Amino acid sequence: MPTPARHNRRKTLIGFVSSRMGDKSVKVTVPYKTPHPLYHKVINRKTVLHVHDEKNETKVGDKIEVMETRPISRLKRWRVIRVVEASVGLDIVAVTEKDVAELVPTKTTKSNVTAPA
Repeated sequence: MPTPARHNRRKTLIGFVSSRMGDKSVKVTVPYKTPHPLYHKVINRKTVLHVHDEKNETKVGDKIEVMETRPISRLKRWRVIRVVEASVGLDIVAVTEKDVAELVPTKTTKSNVTAPA
């Protein structure tokens, strides 16, 4: 049985869910800033983590806290602890070519449409 002291040694990070890869898996982007070694300008960097989401509770845009854990798969070494801030807005839905064809007129659709008098 793991003790609470052991869990306290594990790293925790806060990042944003950038994509849902499949069942119980998400990609989390962790932004950070670091100074340039020569010019001392602050540079924005990011780290992408593959995270295990046991309850499938996160969605794209959520701000979440993740904890380092044992290897779960080839790439997943982190797991979701909690959702810090849920994303605002609608769920992102993929757009198909058929949807675009209905909205955007093309040469073939222009000839089929009769012009108003």
